[in-house]
Amino acid sequence: MLYITAIAVIGGLFVLLAALLLAAERYLVRYGVCTVRINAGSTVFKVQGGGALLAALINNKIFIPSACGGKGSCGYCKVTVTVGGGPVLPTETAFLSRADVRSGVRLACQVKIKQDMEIGIPEALLNAKQYRSRVASVVTLTRDIKQLDFDLLDPTEIEQRPGQYVQIQAPSPEGPVFRAYSISSPSYEKNRIQLNVRLVPGGVASTYLHGLKEGDEVLFTGPYGEFRLSEDAQREIVCVGGGCGMAPMRNIIYSLYHQWPERSCWLFFGCRTTKDIFYLDDYRMLAKRHPSFKIVYALSDPLAADETWDGETGFIHLAVDKFLAPGVKRQAFLCGPPPMIEAVMDVLKNKGLTDTDIFYDKF
Repeated sequence: MLYITAIAVIGGLFVLLAALLLAAERYLVRYGVCTVRINAGSTVFKVQGGGALLAALINNKIFIPSACGGKGSCGYCKVTVTVGGGPVLPTETAFLSRADVRSGVRLACQVKIKQDMEIGIPEALLNAKQYRSRVASVVTLTRDIKQLDFDLLDPTEIEQRPGQYVQIQAPSPEGPVFRAYSISSPSYEKNRIQLNVRLVPGGVASTYLHGLKEGDEVLFTGPYGEFRLSEDAQREIVCVGGGCGMAPMRNIIYSLYHQWPERSCWLFFGCRTTKDIFYLDDYRMLAKRHPSFKIVYALSDPLAADETWDGETGFIHLAVDKFLAPGVKRQAFLCGPPPMIEAVMDVLKNKGLTDTDIFYDKF
């Protein structure tokens, strides 16, 4: 009992000391007004020192990715700090390679503005905007996935590449948070976006989105993401997903056939049971119009009630291996849980694809 009490006292002292240090920095240290220069001065703003760089960027309408809302747990908010960033913090090292550290890459949510700074941000991110939208429709796709369509109010149009994502602003007890969701509507639809949202038990953003109804207004920023669909019409496209990994695949497929009606494309989609299947009828209709589009759904954990299922069973990477011939010029897009991504990547590399041929998003 004495041992436990001693540990509790020491732990309490550490917590108290940390709180005192934070309070001292907040109320006693004054850094004055600092200047932040972006991309060699193409954008410049001034801010009261002491706050996080990410917050300062958002306040100045510069919206870089930050799926965790600035808590240092996603690693998305990377910028290059050339002047004024201070030493790399322990909270950053898990997300930075040695090459990142050498080149000055930092997490904007962890860097505090304590002096004038010079930073670099990819030009594509400087084009991200904040959008005000209104819920146009809510459709239940499965027991835990909903399709939400949003009409854009301000701005009224969005330019997005197939496979990109937006960050939805959701309310929380600690204030607004941002969470990333892939755009499922095709890139040629400029006045709206569509999302597929899985309800995560206890998830702040998914609970918020599943509770929306027609007419509700929602803020989001974007678009973001590195997916780039090849312009080579002779290059076959392979899409592999599971669950809400369907969203970017839907965007890619419909965008592709809008531009290249004869282009070859495969969709491989993994579900646990038939209850998790959605959009299959839509894709079958699309395949009738475009015979070069091939669809393979596979059930990894079929139930007795699924005995009428005449499609593939087993994990989706097995179907990829079964149906794809080796040596074909291809580009692949993968979206789903890490084990699925890793298994599919192994199969694709055995078929002749290289790392530069494969884009993926793990969640």
